Amino acid sequence: MKVILFGATGMIGRGVLRECLLDDRVTAVLAVGRSATGVAHPKLREILHDDLLDLSAIEDDLRGHDACFFCLGVSSAGMGEADYRRITYDYTLSVARTLARLSPGSTFVYVSGVGADEQGRAMWARVKGMTENALLALPLEAYVFRPGYVQAMYGVTSRTRLYRLAYLVIRPLYPVLRRLAAGQVTTTERIGQAMITVAERGAPRRVLGPEDLNAL
Repeated sequence: MKVILFGATGMIGRGVLRECLLDDRVTAVLAVGRSATGVAHPKLREILHDDLLDLSAIEDDLRGHDACFFCLGVSSAGMGEADYRRITYDYTLSVARTLARLSPGSTFVYVSGVGADEQGRAMWARVKGMTENALLALPLEAYVFRPGYVQAMYGVTSRTRLYRLAYLVIRPLYPVLRRLAAGQVTTTERIGQAMITVAERGAPRRVLGPEDLNAL
């Protein structure tokens, strides 16, 4: 299958890219983003594009793909709702609506978060929940991943300094965490593998938590 990957330079995106390049089910990867991944591979092609609200210049490149893995996102810490919504909702829906028009029925996998709820009290949860609901209403095979705690694997790191420090502290405890709360934790490796599996054959539910991802 041919996939498009947004957010390939982030922690989850880099993990997903690694799995796509290793997996024989994926024949080609088109990574779209503001900066290069720094990865060279025969299956990988990259497009640098700044404005995700206007994809007209790259629409021809986006045609003909079987799936889109949308891993782009930011922490809501220190952000106002308008700025967070622009990145979380507007960017995501701009890409999804474009792909729904170009390749209706293709698979779109969106990385959300545990606790997302359009009626929730927290700002990030409302915006994420709104984004999920809008995606699920489009003419796409849309799936929402709510991964919970994600352990970075194989040298993948977060671009957010606070998260990097947190992972350094938690990494030695991950085996214990996995045993005590297996249904709430996953890894970048498993997320990537689950995305490919969902694109290949679907999943029993459209909204998938950590336990679902690990099972896939």
